[in-house]
Amino acid sequence: MNLISKKQKKTSVIYVIIQNCNALSYHSSLIFMKKKMSKKIRKALFPAGGLGTRFLPATKASPKEMLPIVDKPMIQYAVEEAIACNIEEFIIITGKYKSAIEDHFDSAYELEENLRKMDKKKLLYEITKLNHLNFAYIRQKAALGLGHAILCARPFVNDEPFAALLSDDVIAPEETLLRDMMRLYEKFGCSILALEEVPMTEIHKYGVIKGNPCGSGVYKISDLIEKPAREKAPSNLAIIGRYILTPQIFGALEKLPPGRGGEIQLTDGLKKLLKKEPLYGYIFKGRRYDAGDKLGYLKATISFALKNPEVSKPFIKYLLDAAAVLENKGVWR
Repeated sequence: MNLISKKQKKTSVIYVIIQNCNALSYHSSLIFMKKKMSKKIRKALFPAGGLGTRFLPATKASPKEMLPIVDKPMIQYAVEEAIACNIEEFIIITGKYKSAIEDHFDSAYELEENLRKMDKKKLLYEITKLNHLNFAYIRQKAALGLGHAILCARPFVNDEPFAALLSDDVIAPEETLLRDMMRLYEKFGCSILALEEVPMTEIHKYGVIKGNPCGSGVYKISDLIEKPAREKAPSNLAIIGRYILTPQIFGALEKLPPGRGGEIQLTDGLKKLLKKEPLYGYIFKGRRYDAGDKLGYLKATISFALKNPEVSKPFIKYLLDAAAVLENKGVWR
């Protein structure tokens, strides 16, 4: 019978320990990665601290986000979009003269009691259906850009991925853009940007991506540029106001110098983040309205009014009558 020396036994034991430690380390890494990847999107961020200069004088003392589209302020459409995706917490970045936003999402005891007494159940439901939601409000002390607004939310978001919605990019309730982006996050585990194909004559108004198509409207992003001139735009794929962001975006924004317009640009932060982790874009094929622009706001109002059962029929008649008047005046010729 061959005997194994003590030295050989010791070497064998050490080898087994090392192998087991490597296996354990690998297994732990997989668990950590899976845990990190599987974090649910529970929080939605709504930047609302801007000055609303495109709607002056209406926005001199009133928030742009509270401008009504038919019978709801535009920010409520974005909140309801997030609710439809089972998001649980809502963070609104506000600024000076924006207290009307907080009041809107708060309960209004006297009004509610009056509606109860008058048995106006439908109106009572409409003004109380969001009362159960958890809202947090953060004051952005100066309008220093979208990137700065996102950074203000860091204490509330902590180390979680989150959705960010720009409420003046109005999207119809039947669209599934945000839900689709959340599914892509579950697949890739990194930030997802909503994209839209825009005419090159409009490209200078947007952050623009360069990327490679992955199929089904998904692009792996290789570069981003904020509001490029037409001749310098890497594509016609513009970033629109829906984002799924990992918490690593805060580190990318933290020491970012001011960019275009002297503001902290989110696009610049995403470009910095791209050096550390992948970014994907998803092309939205539905209808988006830039309600931060006067013409876009009017288009959104008309579109939503045509879908509203209370006003659609008389409104259609009004539009047809108005079109006939314009035709008689020769506007179409």
